[in-house]
Amino acid sequence: MADYQEEDLQKFLKNVDEITSLIQEMNSDDPVVREKAVLETEKRLQFTEGGREEDECRTTVNKTVISPPKAPTKYLDFSFLIFEITLLSEAFLASLEKDAKERAKRRRENKVLADALKEKGNEAFVRGDYETAILCYSEGLEKLKDMKVLYTNRAQAYIKLGDYRKALVDCDWALKCDEKCTKAYFHMGKAHLALKNYSVSRECYQKILEINPQLQTQVKEYLNQVDLREKADVQEKEAQESLDSGKNSAMTTKNLLETLSKPDQIPLFYAGGIEILTEMMKDCTERTLFRTNNGFSIISENEVIRRCFSTAGKDAVEETVCLSVLRLWQAVCSENEENQCLLVLRPDTGPLLPSLLASRVPAIRQQSLALLLQLAQTENGRSLIIGHLDLIRLLEALVSFLDFSDKKANSAMGLLTDLALQERFQAWFQTSLPDVLPVLTGVLKRDPKVTNISALCQCLAIMGNFSAEAAAQRQMSASEDFGAACLGLMAKCEEDADLFRDVMYALLGLVMNLCLQSPFVSEVWAMEVSKKCLSLLNSQDGGILTRAAGVLSRTLSSSLKIVEEALRAGVVKKMIKFLKAGGQTASRYAVKILAICTNSYQEAREEVVRLDKKLGVLMQLLDSEDEILVGNAALCLGNCMEVPRAASSLLSTDIVPVLLKLAGSDAQQTAVQLNAGIALGKLCTAEPSSDVNCLIEEAAKMEKIKFQHVVSICGVCRQPLGVVMEFMANDSLEKMLPTHSLGWQLKVHTIRETSLAVNFLRSIKPPLLHLDLKPGNILLDSRLHIKGRTPSVPCHSRVFST
Repeated sequence: MADYQEEDLQKFLKNVDEITSLIQEMNSDDPVVREKAVLETEKRLQFTEGGREEDECRTTVNKTVISPPKAPTKYLDFSFLIFEITLLSEAFLASLEKDAKERAKRRRENKVLADALKEKGNEAFVRGDYETAILCYSEGLEKLKDMKVLYTNRAQAYIKLGDYRKALVDCDWALKCDEKCTKAYFHMGKAHLALKNYSVSRECYQKILEINPQLQTQVKEYLNQVDLREKADVQEKEAQESLDSGKNSAMTTKNLLETLSKPDQIPLFYAGGIEILTEMMKDCTERTLFRTNNGFSIISENEVIRRCFSTAGKDAVEETVCLSVLRLWQAVCSENEENQCLLVLRPDTGPLLPSLLASRVPAIRQQSLALLLQLAQTENGRSLIIGHLDLIRLLEALVSFLDFSDKKANSAMGLLTDLALQERFQAWFQTSLPDVLPVLTGVLKRDPKVTNISALCQCLAIMGNFSAEAAAQRQMSASEDFGAACLGLMAKCEEDADLFRDVMYALLGLVMNLCLQSPFVSEVWAMEVSKKCLSLLNSQDGGILTRAAGVLSRTLSSSLKIVEEALRAGVVKKMIKFLKAGGQTASRYAVKILAICTNSYQEAREEVVRLDKKLGVLMQLLDSEDEILVGNAALCLGNCMEVPRAASSLLSTDIVPVLLKLAGSDAQQTAVQLNAGIALGKLCTAEPSSDVNCLIEEAAKMEKIKFQHVVSICGVCRQPLGVVMEFMANDSLEKMLPTHSLGWQLKVHTIRETSLAVNFLRSIKPPLLHLDLKPGNILLDSRLHIKGRTPSVPCHSRVFST
């Protein structure tokens, strides 16, 4: 606020105080005080009138002199005082409004400058120039003091420089700007963790969870870091106490590290010392002392040891040194998360692990795998591997273990499976798939005869799980090389179906997922896959049969040529056998194949009618709770109705009420109602019969039933067969119950109107019995009045539900 505005404010407040004091004195019981107040008031009035500047539209104001009252009175006319206060108030408010506009303009200008300084600071932060970043953020705060992101960014830079106290101050300021700033609590928790204020750090992270419960995964990780750091702190204190007390094992550990720190010794000197040191790593104290006495640096920064690791073709001595170091790392990392963290995060050892896993020396590969398996035993260790190692190199190294015939191959695939279950690894896989795809293609090109079969199956299962994601499916199915590799491996497995049964089973799972994407790599590829699966339908293995049918159910619809090939291979007969054998998954695949075949070819329809007498197998599927299965069964039935005399064979069955029920159901899959309605229409048009005509006549009679709590039938359509009913705005009670909480008044109201509807139906001549009264048949209009769905026919006839 400018100086002149400050003066105006003070003047206004002073005038208000003086006028308030005069009003109080003029109401005083003391006549002397009142007299004095009146005189003072008159002086103020004269001063106000004399000093008032008027414009050309001047109004004359008569001067009024307040005379002393002749008789004491407590209440006087203070309108002129109120008028003066009003004038002063208006002038002051106008000044404030003008100042507010000016301040808003300056704030907008400062916001632009502060944003520019923030971006400049962020660029410096990314470069690692934290001092410059702090200067930029500080300049930005001079422009805009309530910009919380500048406080949190500066706090982060202070943390990088180890100035945790200043970071905490900035976090406090950010919270003053926004009490729900999760970034401020995050940096505050990090600073307190560095200051070893573990309980306060936990409180900060818990506060993040209170503000945003969706950050539960991140908060869990932060809290885990606090626990690990506190645990490591306790271990370090205990280790130091052991060292201070002169414990033999502690002193030996320290002395060995001092000996190994000697430079330029022969490799075997270090190998021998490391082996002795490894034997000392029996409990937590020695492992902690290894860390606190710079054990990782002593080993990793030793030039002789580094040369042994970097040499491609290692001689016996270099191999001995490498193996001794790997065994030492396993020993010091055993049940010690802090040591694991230091090992992986070191810039010289982290990148080394994937390359050691791919070493030409089998013993080094084995020990490297053992080390990684040890790390992967804990969630924290798996996070370290995923977050800090080169995962593509690691993946290449792990799949190379498929060449091993012993349990090492299974161990490598077990490690890959553990990593693949982690959300972070899955996210990495999706984003890195273009780089990963050549590695996976290489797995498919392997010869199963010289590959560890069980490990290969594990690897294929992992690939199958990843291919369940739509994004991965698109990229895999778009790769011609990947598709060709799948066909090649299928051909190799066909050479010995029994030996490679598990490989084929896992591969079919992968191919099934690839076939979800349309269009395929090519029609030629789809045809080749279909031919191989048609051949597999001759297998005696239930799992292979089911998955082969699953692949066919997804490839047949892509080409009529594939359908023709399948019909020549006798697929209809085989699928009918599938359906007769039962099994939910196999039946779903089989009926879809039949639906595709009968939808395109009359010979397929005729074969289904010939093999499935009275279409009994298909009709049984209509009772399933699997809506996809029911929808395809209804489609297949509708297709078969086009075969002459097929519909007449169904007249003695309950096909009409079943289809009517499905057509009027509230299934989630609209194909159920649609296909059932089409089948019903084909039944009526293909075979006009007394039963169907009776149904239409009775439905027409139901048009005449009118009652306020019974749904009205507006009309009947003969071709295609259909019943038109009044629209119910709130659908059925069944759909309302899961989403609405009904009060007791509405419940009583519902029961009453439902009872009236049932009673009405029983009272008409002839009476109608509602044998399927359920929430799905209780409909509600826009005002929540009940409209019962009527039964289909009178009680003396065959009763079925709509």
